Amino acid sequence: MFKTDDIVKIMNFISEKNFSDLKAILKDMNIVHISDLIEELPTVEALIVFRLLSKDIAVDVFYYLDKDYQQKIIEKITDEETQYLLKESHFDDMVDLIEEMPAAVVKKVIKNTDENRRNMINKFLNYPDFSAGSIMTLEYVSLKEGMTVEHSIEHIKKVAKDVETIYTAYVLNSYRKLVGIISLRNLLIADEKEFVKNIMTETDIISCKTLDDQEDIARKFRKYDLNTIPVVDNEGLMTGVITVDDIIDVIEEENTEDFEKMAAIEPLNDDYLNTKTFTLARKRITWLIILMVSASLTELVIGRSKEVLESVAILASFIPMLMDTGGNSGSQASTLIIRGLALDEIKFQDIFKVIFKEFKVSLIVASALSFLNFLRIYFISGVDIRIAFLVGITLFLTVVISKIIGAILPMFAQKLKLDPAIMAAPLITTIVDTTALLVYFGFAKLILNI
Repeated sequence: MFKTDDIVKIMNFISEKNFSDLKAILKDMNIVHISDLIEELPTVEALIVFRLLSKDIAVDVFYYLDKDYQQKIIEKITDEETQYLLKESHFDDMVDLIEEMPAAVVKKVIKNTDENRRNMINKFLNYPDFSAGSIMTLEYVSLKEGMTVEHSIEHIKKVAKDVETIYTAYVLNSYRKLVGIISLRNLLIADEKEFVKNIMTETDIISCKTLDDQEDIARKFRKYDLNTIPVVDNEGLMTGVITVDDIIDVIEEENTEDFEKMAAIEPLNDDYLNTKTFTLARKRITWLIILMVSASLTELVIGRSKEVLESVAILASFIPMLMDTGGNSGSQASTLIIRGLALDEIKFQDIFKVIFKEFKVSLIVASALSFLNFLRIYFISGVDIRIAFLVGITLFLTVVISKIIGAILPMFAQKLKLDPAIMAAPLITTIVDTTALLVYFGFAKLILNI
């Protein structure tokens, strides 16, 4: 975020047409800071600043801009400027741009790309959303088995400007099948006359297929500490690579989506401030209606037990505490299990281990909470010992049941090919509330002889 004085200074340079001094300032600025500056300026001034940048810097700055500003720039610059911008762009960045732009902007982008790139773009856009094919790049270093180390290094120097990463090279046979990988480091320390096929890694190559889900790929990056991963088709032919910066974007998107689902909100397609009020309301209201209707179960349980409440009115005062504690207990368990599933630390076959562990945890937690509540209700509030015991035993069972429910529901959701995040706090709380009331009124009738 730029200070107001800095923005005023830049605006003065522009109004005075002092472009030489402004260009000198921009030359010494970091590309991220330049993109931040452009987003702070009005459209006309932002376009002037963008055009003052050297061509190479302009390309890098462009892809750091928010998509709204990218759209404004594409709409305003000439076809010639657009052609250079797209020609120097990495292919995966260009595909991301096209996927997020309105039709008029996409038309201008497509118009200013060569036929080969247009064909590749159409191929990419046909890959399913959230698949490896949709996020991979075609710009990677490939070597042939029969190349020497000397020739390989010369080849890398030639293509370095056009590829996204040079630190890992992929060795292909004459049919473009992936047969090995080799790092730039190993190439540099190897004998120049040595053949690539003799020093490449041929076994344990971690790869993915074009239709693999991007979440599964993110897990591979984390598990094997990768910087890139090769993408192959069903025949093992090299198709592209996915780089760590693309996976970071995937992780951010998936985490955001999980947070939204855990809060019972349909995932947003845009930033919060750029999303219309009606859209925000629509994204929330569906789940609120579902939860409201499901919460009527607690109303039904209370309605059928009104004779218990009428007989011992003080019982009603403990209902909020029982329901809240049960909901919190279930939410704690579900949060840990959802995280474990997301990180691939827990699988469905571990369900009995999870139940047993949560059962042991719940016994400790439930014993402490119920004992403290018994002391509070009986000795401090001076309530009848039978009611204190009733609340204590209900709280104990509620916590135990809540933690087990909170643990197993996300696991069943994943087994049914649903996102475990939907089984988070709001839904679990609704289920636990009903369970707590059934236990409470059931024991009330038994202990108080109502």
